[in-house]
Amino acid sequence: GDSAGGSAKQGRDRRFQAILPLRGKILNIERKDEAAMYKNEEIQNLILGLGLGVKGEEFKLENLRYHKIIILTDADVDGAHIRTLLLTFFFRYQRALFDAGCIYVGVPPLYKVERGKDARYCYDEAELKKTTSSFPSNASYSIQRFKGLGEMMPEQLWETTMNPETRILKRLVVDDIAEASMTFSSLMGAQVDVRKELIKNAATKVNLQRLDI
Repeated sequence: GDSAGGSAKQGRDRRFQAILPLRGKILNIERKDEAAMYKNEEIQNLILGLGLGVKGEEFKLENLRYHKIIILTDADVDGAHIRTLLLTFFFRYQRALFDAGCIYVGVPPLYKVERGKDARYCYDEAELKKTTSSFPSNASYSIQRFKGLGEMMPEQLWETTMNPETRILKRLVVDDIAEASMTFSSLMGAQVDVRKELIKNAATKVNLQRLDI
Protein backbone atom coordinates (compact mmCIF):
# COMPACT_ATOMS: atom_id res chain seq x y z
CA GLY A 1 0.00 0.00 0.00
CA ASP A 2 0.94 3.68 -0.17
CA SER A 3 1.73 4.05 3.55
CA ALA A 4 3.98 0.99 3.72
CA GLY A 5 5.41 1.83 0.31
CA GLY A 6 6.44 5.27 1.52
CA SER A 7 8.28 3.86 4.53
CA ALA A 8 9.88 1.16 2.38
CA LYS A 9 11.10 3.70 -0.17
CA GLN A 10 12.69 5.73 2.60
CA GLY A 11 14.23 2.71 4.29
CA ARG A 12 15.54 0.82 1.24
CA ASP A 13 19.07 0.77 -0.12
CA ARG A 14 18.63 2.60 -3.43
CA ARG A 15 21.70 0.94 -4.90
CA PHE A 16 19.98 -2.42 -5.33
CA GLN A 17 16.37 -2.19 -4.11
CA ALA A 18 13.25 -0.86 -5.82
CA ILE A 19 9.73 -0.62 -4.38
CA LEU A 20 6.45 -1.02 -6.27
CA PRO A 21 3.53 -0.12 -3.96
CA LEU A 22 0.18 -1.68 -4.85
CA ARG A 23 -3.11 -0.04 -3.98
CA GLY A 24 -5.27 -2.56 -2.19
CA LYS A 25 -5.97 -5.98 -3.67
CA ILE A 26 -5.01 -6.61 -7.27
CA LEU A 27 -7.31 -8.25 -9.80
CA ASN A 28 -7.98 -11.95 -9.31
CA ILE A 29 -6.96 -13.12 -12.78
CA GLU A 30 -8.27 -16.63 -12.08
CA ARG A 31 -11.78 -15.24 -12.59
CA LYS A 32 -11.06 -12.74 -15.38
CA ASP A 33 -10.19 -13.04 -19.05
CA GLU A 34 -6.98 -11.65 -20.54
CA ALA A 35 -8.70 -8.52 -21.83
CA ALA A 36 -9.73 -7.54 -18.30
CA MET A 37 -6.27 -8.39 -17.02
CA TYR A 38 -4.48 -6.12 -19.49
CA LYS A 39 -6.89 -3.26 -18.74
CA ASN A 40 -6.15 -3.39 -15.01
CA GLU A 41 -3.77 -0.61 -13.95
CA GLU A 42 -2.10 -2.51 -11.09
CA ILE A 43 -1.49 -5.54 -13.32
CA GLN A 44 -0.03 -3.28 -16.01
CA ASN A 45 2.29 -1.71 -13.43
CA LEU A 46 3.53 -5.17 -12.46
CA ILE A 47 4.10 -6.27 -16.04
CA LEU A 48 5.93 -3.10 -17.06
CA GLY A 49 7.74 -2.54 -13.78
CA LEU A 50 9.18 -6.05 -13.66
CA GLY A 51 9.67 -6.50 -17.40
CA LEU A 52 7.50 -9.63 -17.61
CA GLY A 53 6.79 -9.32 -21.32
CA VAL A 54 3.70 -10.72 -23.02
CA LYS A 55 1.89 -13.74 -21.63
CA GLY A 56 2.62 -16.87 -23.64
CA GLU A 57 5.91 -15.65 -25.05
CA GLU A 58 9.12 -17.53 -24.29
CA PHE A 59 10.46 -16.50 -20.90
CA LYS A 60 13.86 -14.83 -21.01
CA LEU A 61 15.50 -14.21 -17.67
CA GLU A 62 17.71 -11.48 -19.08
CA ASN A 63 14.63 -9.39 -19.90
CA LEU A 64 13.61 -9.17 -16.25
CA ARG A 65 14.40 -5.83 -14.66
CA TYR A 66 14.75 -7.48 -11.24
CA HIS A 67 15.75 -11.09 -10.64
CA LYS A 68 14.57 -11.22 -7.03
CA ILE A 69 10.87 -10.38 -6.71
CA ILE A 70 9.91 -10.11 -3.04
CA ILE A 71 6.25 -10.02 -2.02
CA LEU A 72 5.88 -8.05 1.20
CA THR A 73 2.43 -7.79 2.79
CA ASP A 74 0.95 -7.30 6.24
CA ALA A 75 1.04 -10.31 8.56
CA ASP A 76 -2.77 -10.63 8.71
CA VAL A 77 -5.63 -12.19 6.75
CA ASP A 78 -5.85 -9.33 4.24
CA GLY A 79 -2.10 -9.50 3.69
CA ALA A 80 -2.32 -13.24 3.07
CA HIS A 81 -5.11 -12.67 0.53
CA ILE A 82 -3.09 -10.02 -1.33
CA ARG A 83 -0.09 -12.36 -1.35
CA THR A 84 -2.22 -15.16 -2.80
CA LEU A 85 -3.60 -12.85 -5.50
CA LEU A 86 -0.05 -11.93 -6.49
CA LEU A 87 1.08 -15.55 -6.52
CA THR A 88 -1.93 -16.43 -8.69
CA PHE A 89 -0.91 -13.72 -11.14
CA PHE A 90 2.73 -14.80 -11.30
CA PHE A 91 1.82 -18.49 -11.66
CA ARG A 92 -0.70 -17.92 -14.45
CA TYR A 93 1.11 -15.13 -16.27
CA GLN A 94 4.76 -16.21 -16.11
CA ARG A 95 5.17 -19.52 -14.27
CA ALA A 96 8.83 -19.72 -15.28
CA LEU A 97 9.54 -17.11 -12.59
CA PHE A 98 9.18 -19.89 -10.01
CA ASP A 99 11.45 -22.24 -11.98
CA ALA A 100 14.10 -19.50 -12.16
CA GLY A 101 13.95 -18.94 -8.39
CA CYS A 102 12.77 -15.34 -8.71
CA ILE A 103 9.74 -15.35 -6.39
CA TYR A 104 10.21 -14.70 -2.68
CA VAL A 105 8.00 -13.83 0.27
CA GLY A 106 9.28 -11.44 2.91
CA VAL A 107 8.41 -12.25 6.53
CA PRO A 108 7.64 -9.17 8.65
CA PRO A 109 7.63 -9.39 12.46
CA LEU A 110 4.41 -9.41 14.45
CA TYR A 111 5.82 -8.04 17.70
CA LYS A 112 8.51 -5.80 19.09
CA VAL A 113 9.55 -6.44 22.69
CA GLU A 114 11.46 -3.70 24.49
CA ARG A 115 13.21 -4.09 27.82
CA GLY A 116 15.24 -1.06 28.68
CA LYS A 117 17.51 -0.35 25.72
CA ASP A 118 17.16 -3.91 24.42
CA ALA A 119 14.68 -4.40 21.56
CA ARG A 120 13.80 -7.75 19.99
CA TYR A 121 11.48 -8.60 17.11
CA CYS A 122 9.27 -11.69 17.24
CA TYR A 123 7.67 -13.27 14.20
CA ASP A 124 4.99 -15.40 15.87
CA GLU A 125 3.35 -16.16 19.21
CA ALA A 126 5.79 -18.95 20.02
CA GLU A 127 8.81 -16.68 19.59
CA LEU A 128 7.12 -13.97 21.66
CA LYS A 129 6.47 -16.43 24.48
CA LYS A 130 10.04 -17.72 24.34
CA THR A 131 11.41 -14.17 24.44
CA THR A 132 9.31 -12.96 27.37
CA SER A 133 9.86 -16.17 29.35
CA SER A 134 13.62 -15.59 29.13
CA PHE A 135 13.27 -12.42 31.21
CA PRO A 136 13.46 -12.46 35.02
CA SER A 137 10.04 -12.83 36.67
CA ASN A 138 10.15 -9.26 37.96
CA ALA A 139 11.37 -7.74 34.68
CA SER A 140 9.56 -4.78 33.18
CA TYR A 141 9.08 -4.77 29.42
CA SER A 142 6.69 -3.55 26.73
CA ILE A 143 5.17 -5.38 23.76
CA GLN A 144 4.18 -3.64 20.53
CA ARG A 145 2.03 -5.56 18.07
CA PHE A 146 2.38 -4.39 14.49
CA LYS A 147 -0.99 -4.11 12.76
CA GLY A 148 0.65 -3.54 9.40
CA LEU A 149 3.80 -2.55 7.56
CA GLY A 150 2.53 1.03 7.39
CA GLU A 151 2.97 1.30 11.17
CA MET A 152 6.71 0.71 10.94
CA MET A 153 9.24 3.48 10.67
CA PRO A 154 11.65 3.29 7.70
CA GLU A 155 14.47 2.20 10.02
CA GLN A 156 12.34 -0.63 11.42
CA LEU A 157 11.34 -1.85 7.96
CA TRP A 158 14.97 -1.89 6.89
CA GLU A 159 16.12 -3.72 9.99
CA THR A 160 13.40 -6.38 9.99
CA THR A 161 12.34 -7.00 6.39
CA MET A 162 14.71 -5.34 3.92
CA ASN A 163 18.27 -5.64 5.21
CA PRO A 164 19.83 -8.68 3.46
CA GLU A 165 21.86 -9.37 6.61
CA THR A 166 18.88 -9.65 8.98
CA ARG A 167 15.67 -10.18 6.96
CA ILE A 168 13.82 -13.47 6.57
CA LEU A 169 12.95 -14.51 3.00
CA LYS A 170 11.18 -17.61 1.75
CA ARG A 171 11.85 -18.62 -1.85
CA LEU A 172 8.81 -20.22 -3.45
CA VAL A 173 9.16 -23.18 -5.79
CA VAL A 174 6.61 -25.33 -7.61
CA ASP A 175 7.27 -29.05 -7.19
CA ASP A 176 4.09 -30.29 -8.87
CA ILE A 177 2.68 -28.02 -11.59
CA ALA A 178 -0.59 -29.93 -11.96
CA GLU A 179 -1.29 -29.91 -8.22
CA ALA A 180 -0.39 -26.22 -7.93
CA SER A 181 -2.66 -25.36 -10.86
CA MET A 182 -5.55 -27.28 -9.29
CA THR A 183 -4.98 -25.54 -5.95
CA PHE A 184 -5.06 -22.08 -7.53
CA SER A 185 -8.23 -23.00 -9.44
CA SER A 186 -9.89 -24.31 -6.28
CA LEU A 187 -8.92 -21.38 -4.06
CA MET A 188 -9.21 -18.51 -6.52
CA GLY A 189 -11.64 -19.77 -9.16
CA ALA A 190 -15.34 -19.04 -9.57
CA GLN A 191 -16.62 -22.41 -8.31
CA VAL A 192 -17.67 -21.72 -4.73
CA ASP A 193 -18.62 -25.33 -3.91
CA VAL A 194 -15.12 -26.57 -4.74
CA ARG A 195 -13.57 -23.92 -2.50
CA LYS A 196 -15.96 -24.67 0.38
CA GLU A 197 -15.12 -28.36 0.20
CA LEU A 198 -11.39 -27.61 0.18
CA ILE A 199 -11.73 -25.36 3.24
CA LYS A 200 -13.90 -27.92 5.01
CA ASN A 201 -11.36 -30.70 4.47
CA ALA A 202 -8.48 -28.48 5.62
CA ALA A 203 -10.29 -27.23 8.73
CA THR A 204 -9.38 -30.33 10.73
CA LYS A 205 -5.68 -29.56 10.25
CA VAL A 206 -5.87 -26.01 11.61
CA ASN A 207 -4.05 -25.27 14.85
CA LEU A 208 -6.56 -23.08 16.68
CA GLN A 209 -3.82 -21.69 18.92
CA ARG A 210 -2.19 -20.03 15.90
CA LEU A 211 -5.31 -18.27 14.62
CA ASP A 212 -5.11 -14.48 14.68
CA ILE A 213 -8.60 -13.69 16.03
